Amino acid sequence: MHELSIAYSLLNLAIEECIKRGFSKIQKIKITISSASNIMPEALLFSFNALKQETIAQESILYIEKIPLSGICQSCNTKITTFKPFIIECPVCHDNSLNLQIPDDLKIDEIEVT
Repeated sequence: MHELSIAYSLLNLAIEECIKRGFSKIQKIKITISSASNIMPEALLFSFNALKQETIAQESILYIEKIPLSGICQSCNTKITTFKPFIIECPVCHDNSLNLQIPDDLKIDEIEVT
C-alpha cells in the first residue's frame, strides 16, 4: 500500500510549508491525481486521515480530483479522453498510434491555511 507513504510525504510537505510561511493550521489540501497512476484515492484519503492526527493538519480535509488521460489518434484524429489507467489502441479505428497526454501522477493544487 504505497498510498501510506504518499500520504506521509504529502502531509509532511504541507506542514513544512505551512510552518515555514508562518501559518499554524492547515484547513484544506486539494490535489489532483492522474488516472494513469496506481494511486487509489480511497486508500490515500484513509492514510491521510490516519496520519494527520495530532498535527497542525488534524482538522484539515483532503480533496482529491482524478484527472483523465487525453490524447489523439495519429491515424484517424479521434480525440480521446478516458479515466481508464491504460489505453493501447484507439476506440474508433483500433490503431495503436496514440499520442497521449499523461498528467502528473500527483499534484498539490491548493493548501488552505490560517
